[in-house]
Amino acid sequence: MTDVAQNLVEVQGLVKAAAERVGRSVDEVTLVAVSKTWPVEHVQLAVDAGQKILGENKLQEGQVKIPAMDQSLEWHFIGGLQRNKVRKVLGLFQCVHSIDSLKLARYADGVAADMGVKPKVLLQVNIGAELSKGGFELDEIRESFAEVMQLGNLDVKGLMCIPPAVSTPDQARPFFKAMVTLRDELASQHGVDLPELSMGMSGDFEVAIEEGATMVRVGSSIFGGRSYPVG
Repeated sequence: MTDVAQNLVEVQGLVKAAAERVGRSVDEVTLVAVSKTWPVEHVQLAVDAGQKILGENKLQEGQVKIPAMDQSLEWHFIGGLQRNKVRKVLGLFQCVHSIDSLKLARYADGVAADMGVKPKVLLQVNIGAELSKGGFELDEIRESFAEVMQLGNLDVKGLMCIPPAVSTPDQARPFFKAMVTLRDELASQHGVDLPELSMGMSGDFEVAIEEGATMVRVGSSIFGGRSYPVG
């Protein structure tokens, strides 16, 4: 078994244990293996070990890897999304985690209509109100959510966040709790289903699962420490 395959098994075990600790089924949690900076050959080790859902945060890397790998794989775009890259991202990725403003949502809706696609998307929330991070502010998402949901060419599945950097995983717990509260509030007030909460990365995905994450974005714990860029 390769190191990547062994790492994947260990992460899968941690996902399962975290879910079971709070009475959830492991089937409620999607593991997105984030392969940024790693070449196709390295990513393939995880695919060979059974991983079918992969994440990238740069379009350029997706443009290299996605056409070169099995077309049955599901790819998630998790990085910041610039308007001038929306068309190419929607043409490559099955799910976009980073719709971070009403303006971007409107633009992506128009592009999707032009392309004849209806991508799965998540709305990125700046849950820590950090100036350095993108995402809807809490007041902003509450004010604009109804309009976002009326955009007919986006399949809004839920919310995503990147919590503030903390020294221990437990310190991220309040931010994950706040995301659950926000999701439940929006779903209830607007009468919609928001099944997905993308939150938790290599350092804190177990806590995120305990608090209700349905998608966790795990890279270095599977592929190893990143040491070089691609391209």
